Amino acid sequence: MTQRIAILISGRGSNMEAIVRACTAERWPAQVVAVVANRPDAAGLAFAAGHGIATAVVDHKAHGPGASGREAFDAALADVLDRFAPDVVVLAGFMRILGAAFVRRFEGRLLNIHPSLLPAFPGLHTHRRALEAGCKAAGATVHFVTPELDHGPIVMQSVVPVRADDDEHTLAARVLATEHVIYPKSVRWFVEGRLRLVGGRVEQAQGASQLLLDRGTVPGAAGDEGPT
Repeated sequence: MTQRIAILISGRGSNMEAIVRACTAERWPAQVVAVVANRPDAAGLAFAAGHGIATAVVDHKAHGPGASGREAFDAALADVLDRFAPDVVVLAGFMRILGAAFVRRFEGRLLNIHPSLLPAFPGLHTHRRALEAGCKAAGATVHFVTPELDHGPIVMQSVVPVRADDDEHTLAARVLATEHVIYPKSVRWFVEGRLRLVGGRVEQAQGASQLLLDRGTVPGAAGDEGPT
């Protein structure tokens, strides 16, 4: 059965682009059926429409401020997603915090990527904070979403070395290159039924490595990925 993927974005959605391209090129048993944005000017909507993917906008500003506005936005977003009957919902640069009720509604089929080696540096400004802390490595984490921000069972991580001359922009660029590798791989594993949750941890059913080590030579390439 073809799995249905819905992707949430707020801006360009470069991870969304990587997933769409991989899904087609690698012939996943899946289809990206919708790209939904919380901003009407999100650049990724044009990419999705150009690839024949249905798009929708649920503007968070239209639902008012405060807790009641956030709850109303979450409810409207969930209703839109339900129209596309997704098997998995993928957050790809989606810059809104989703409430517990939304997360429970899509529990077990809600994936996110965060630009740090969780549980380190949840929240914003991850690369700046890693540099300020003197970290020797940084990276990204694909995880299942839980009500706790930037937590949840880890599917895959990438690791890149921090260079002596790095600033937050150069580090972010190298980490992003690895995101474009590990996020499509993680989504593919999900739609192929190759992920299982054991004792609160995610295992790849065939024993493939859930770690990408980027040694800083070719961004996003090389590494201890194991079989696909």
